[in-house]
Amino acid sequence: MTATSRTSSSLPRTPVTSLRRNPTAAWRHLDVVLLFTTVVVSLLGVLMVYSATRQGREDAGLDPTTFLKRQAIWVVGGIVVMIAVALVDYRKFRDWAIVLYGGVVLALIAVLSPLGSEIRGTKGWFQFGILQLQPAEFGKLALIIMLGSFAAMFGGDLDVRRLGVALAIAVVPIALIMVQPDVGTMMVFCAITMGVLLVGGVRPRHMVALTFAGLMGVAAILNLGLLEEYQKERLTAFLDQEGDTQRSAYNLDQSKIAIGAGGLFGRGLFQGTQTNLSYVPEQETDFIFTVVGEELGFVGTGTLLSLFAIMMWRVWRTAQLSRDYTGTLMCVGVLSMFVFQIFQNVGMTMGILPITGIPLPFVSYGGSATLAGFAAVGLVLNVHMRRFS
Repeated sequence: MTATSRTSSSLPRTPVTSLRRNPTAAWRHLDVVLLFTTVVVSLLGVLMVYSATRQGREDAGLDPTTFLKRQAIWVVGGIVVMIAVALVDYRKFRDWAIVLYGGVVLALIAVLSPLGSEIRGTKGWFQFGILQLQPAEFGKLALIIMLGSFAAMFGGDLDVRRLGVALAIAVVPIALIMVQPDVGTMMVFCAITMGVLLVGGVRPRHMVALTFAGLMGVAAILNLGLLEEYQKERLTAFLDQEGDTQRSAYNLDQSKIAIGAGGLFGRGLFQGTQTNLSYVPEQETDFIFTVVGEELGFVGTGTLLSLFAIMMWRVWRTAQLSRDYTGTLMCVGVLSMFVFQIFQNVGMTMGILPITGIPLPFVSYGGSATLAGFAAVGLVLNVHMRRFS
């Protein structure tokens, strides 16, 4: 061996791995498809909110861009929240699950006190000047984290005792929301619970029993005076669509007219007659899908539903790719929440499901729902980014 070769062989070598990018780095596994579709749907939502409110505010001599600006601010804020949630390892949320859950329960109790504000018969908001905060929206995410973390501890084996604890976790916020009363949000909480329990390992016979108990609970709510008469009429209007069109069925009739008027390609952006004349009540919130149907037609609604389908596929895919059961169940909870809300909102505007006041994710106007929706997507992105770490 020569002197030169001995000298070169004695030099310290730099590890090859340090010269390459770390393939397990979280940012390298960002689900760009889910991120992109979420932002596109939310931007479409901003446009639809503006269309739903523009003409009415102009006719009243008010700034027609008020709702546009507010929803745009909520979307920007939601994106910031989504990024923040994605940056924190989701296993830390698991570690702090009981704190997050407890904070939401306290907020749900506080909103029933004089600190809370009542809107359309439901006492579920905190009022801060012109801003309103609905703790139940954030409670959905807290329940997903808490219930998913609890069920994951047992690796898909939820016996009767464990199932009882899981149900107790869900029942506390559900009962508080029912006191408000907010039937629509309560139904979303039930959907989250059923989804997480189904994948979390509940026995089939127990799931059947829970479903039966849920149906009995709905019957009890409708018949024991827990709801105001107008709330019961809204829930049952789709069963008798030839009834009193001047009361409970009015929204439903106008909603179907608006969607049907859109035809294949729609009347054109800002050209919807039903929308411009404000024939559909609560159109920027509960009935925002009617704006899409009337102005963008079957093509527009089909595109929106396709974007939602892509989002749900990516969430389900992340649930399957997760490196642990906690991540899987958190994604399943988010999937259950979004699927139920989309199906219920679209179904009620078409007259095939009860009118429950559930917003269409990322499209309906509202700050709390928008922020909570983006936070939920951030949680899924979080799980996807850390599936190798």
